[in-house]
Amino acid sequence: MKRALVVAAALALTVATATPASAYPAPGRVTGDIGVHDPSAVKRPDGTYLVAHTGNDIALKTSTDRVAFRNAGSVFPGGASWTNAYTGGSRNLWAPDLSYRNGQYYLYYSASTFGSNRSAIFLATSPSGNSGTWTHRGLVVETRTSDNVNAIDPDLVVDDQGRWWLSFGSFWSGIKMIALNPSTGLRSDSTIRSLAGRGGGAIEAPNIVKRGSYYYLFVSFDLCCQGASSTYRVMVGRSTSVTGPYVDRNGVALTSGGGTEVLAGQGGVHGTGHQDVLADNDGDVLVYHYYADNGASLLGINLLAIDSSGWPYVH
Repeated sequence: MKRALVVAAALALTVATATPASAYPAPGRVTGDIGVHDPSAVKRPDGTYLVAHTGNDIALKTSTDRVAFRNAGSVFPGGASWTNAYTGGSRNLWAPDLSYRNGQYYLYYSASTFGSNRSAIFLATSPSGNSGTWTHRGLVVETRTSDNVNAIDPDLVVDDQGRWWLSFGSFWSGIKMIALNPSTGLRSDSTIRSLAGRGGGAIEAPNIVKRGSYYYLFVSFDLCCQGASSTYRVMVGRSTSVTGPYVDRNGVALTSGGGTEVLAGQGGVHGTGHQDVLADNDGDVLVYHYYADNGASLLGINLLAIDSSGWPYVH
């Protein structure tokens, strides 16, 4: 009954006001090795699931049923020396974006240090997605401390015309987009497009999906990485064009700080964010991380749907 009321409330929303946090469903049931940060998930051709997330050499997990998860090693068990200039020698690589296209797995991922925009996004590919099978394909985009952009949190989207785009960004001037060459997966021109921003405020982790007539840009507002004190929340805007402009439910441009809340912390669930939308047999799934009361970062999964006004909600 409670779930039915939540869905009904979400369907009734007609303005861009934030839903009370108590209205959101709890994360769905997951078991096993569910310690993740910045998860990205893909459904494999055999029906199983592969998750990549922030960790040493990019951590991997697998599941046969989207409930029980187990450790599956790392993308680069031998290390990724080409990232050292951006990580200060740390093997901790961030915010992977995982997808399966053209018979192979693509992984965009970030190399940086906390609070710095001396950052880079790289690409790797694999025929199987398994640990140790990934090939380094090169640098996609980098930023320096003199830039007003931060090259972390990549997300690949392929538009209706088959063009490849990479959105990315964290703080600074906000969420950006570059065009990619579909043949290589690497950058194809020098243009940087602006998708969203909060005047230097906390916005990051873009994820774009096309549903119906709209491209939906999901982002995370506020602060991650503070354990149970994290204030991350999932926001969304939409556009009929993959490059924007994106607006929220009240018509406010995301480049002007707009955004409609989709999910926020409640009770013992803190800092919900770094979302990834996965299309599955039972509908869309929102994959994200949240923090428990003890500060542990855990895998969150909820079903995601579009209401009668064309706006996403979790259920």
